Amino acid sequence: MSAHLKRRQVLTGAAAIGTGLVAGSSALGSPARAAQAAYDVVVIGCGAAGMTAALRAAKRGLSVLVVEKAPTFGGSAARSGAGIWIPNNQVILAAGVPDTPAKATSYLAAVVGSDVPTAKQRAFLDNGPPMISFVMANSPLRFRYMDGYSDYYPELPGGIARGRSIEPDLFDGKLLGAELANLNPAYLATPPGLTVFSADYKWLNLALVNAKGTAVAAECVARYTAATLAGKTPLTMGQALAGALRAGLAAAGVPVWLNTPLTDLQIAPSGRVTGVVVTRNGVATGITANRGVLVAAGGFEHNLAMRLAYQQQPIGVDWTVGAKENTGDGIQAGLRAGAATDFLDDSWWGPAIPLPGEPYFCLAERTLPGSLIVNDAGVRFVNEAAPYSDVVHVMYAKQDIPSWLIFDQNYRNRYLFRDVAPLLPFPAEWFSSGAVVKDWTLGGLAAKIGVPAAALSATVSRFNGFARSGKDTDFHRGDSAYDHYYTDPAVTPNSCLAPLWLAPYYACKLVPGDLGTKGGLRTDPRARVVRADGTVIPGLYAAGNSSAAVMGHSYAGAGSTIGPAMTFGYIAADDLADGA
Repeated sequence: MSAHLKRRQVLTGAAAIGTGLVAGSSALGSPARAAQAAYDVVVIGCGAAGMTAALRAAKRGLSVLVVEKAPTFGGSAARSGAGIWIPNNQVILAAGVPDTPAKATSYLAAVVGSDVPTAKQRAFLDNGPPMISFVMANSPLRFRYMDGYSDYYPELPGGIARGRSIEPDLFDGKLLGAELANLNPAYLATPPGLTVFSADYKWLNLALVNAKGTAVAAECVARYTAATLAGKTPLTMGQALAGALRAGLAAAGVPVWLNTPLTDLQIAPSGRVTGVVVTRNGVATGITANRGVLVAAGGFEHNLAMRLAYQQQPIGVDWTVGAKENTGDGIQAGLRAGAATDFLDDSWWGPAIPLPGEPYFCLAERTLPGSLIVNDAGVRFVNEAAPYSDVVHVMYAKQDIPSWLIFDQNYRNRYLFRDVAPLLPFPAEWFSSGAVVKDWTLGGLAAKIGVPAAALSATVSRFNGFARSGKDTDFHRGDSAYDHYYTDPAVTPNSCLAPLWLAPYYACKLVPGDLGTKGGLRTDPRARVVRADGTVIPGLYAAGNSSAAVMGHSYAGAGSTIGPAMTFGYIAADDLADGA
């Protein structure tokens, strides 16, 4: 693909629009009005970044259209746990978190380093808090503090072990009316009869062996019961985030066109982006954007050609949990307009178990005591409890792909695994697919996964010694406060470490999974897309995974994807409203 090819396309007709929902969506908001072919702003993508930008632009007095490739709204954000990392926001300050702008600046700089310009880091930190306050004031979206979910590197200058992450509070899906049917489903459905927040999973994992875990499980049932008795459809996590933002757009009269993929950008002879061409009801349809276009169409995790071209091997499109429509359309359009890119080699990585049907992004399971990860030599190679992106970076650096998560029956008797309760057997298809292996001896397990039996036995024996002493001298598991989030406080002297001793033994295959790609169009602190020489492409903005991440190659804390995505959408809208 050429970075300088500029495609010209003539408008093929005006599209009918409305102030609420339009054809291809459902009836929510004001009735349709007279057709028009131009808006101040066109937003490509109806995820967290795009909806935040559209809401802000509308509230700044601009006319806005959101176009979405998928038949649903919400994108990857709707599928997620919806943690949001924004230092110094009003929710965490009200909870007594001892954050300051100076702490946040020091911490982000230490995490990101020189990969991202200081001015762009500052733009994120300065605009994140007012963005959170804005969406709370202009939509039904409310937030809860994820108390105790540590920053990922709390020992760095400015890091906070208590954490800075927030998540959506409960949202009543009935506020969406018929549009609720168009909400992209969650990656993992909440168990029936429960209303669960992301912060609850830490305790639900322990419900069988921990009093607080049992109490949290009961609270989830009570929360669901109270909401349904009140006539509500209770939504949490990504469903609440996407649903509440969509309700905000409807109230603000912002039309959303679903089933409307981007074909290309319209570019004037001067080089300014003046609109888009989309496919609408099978017809190429041009839309003028008087102020500009925001690309917020997600990453390219489901584009095999792009992944093979830009990312390390092995890679494919089967290990990601990103929205299936994320095929890099917006990034490719930006490249044709002459945009520069950054971090295309990277993703929001995490070890994943390639279960049949869909991979499982493995969070708590590799951190809970009584499990360890080995490579094909049967030895450990990483701190299993480290931030998930770091674990995959090590997998690639050492070419330990696939790896194996090893645990015993004692571990299975105590902890939730994905959505399988303790003591219950894993589904048969997990075993028949080869994603999970089981044997009554470590030697037999080693033979089944193709690693040396003596090495695996020695590794487990050494690990068990660390568990008894409470100190992992090989990889320092448990040295960081972050390591202890998804662990068992009843296990001492180190809640990250417990011995493996009870047959049968299990091995789960681990591959480099991701929440989406994190490389994209290079943007400046105002979210404007720039060329390789640093000059701005007038009229073109990017946010979310269509843009190069402000986190660079790292990950500051839970919600480092969605928090910056919403913030730079907000920044773009302000720049457009200020007369870009």
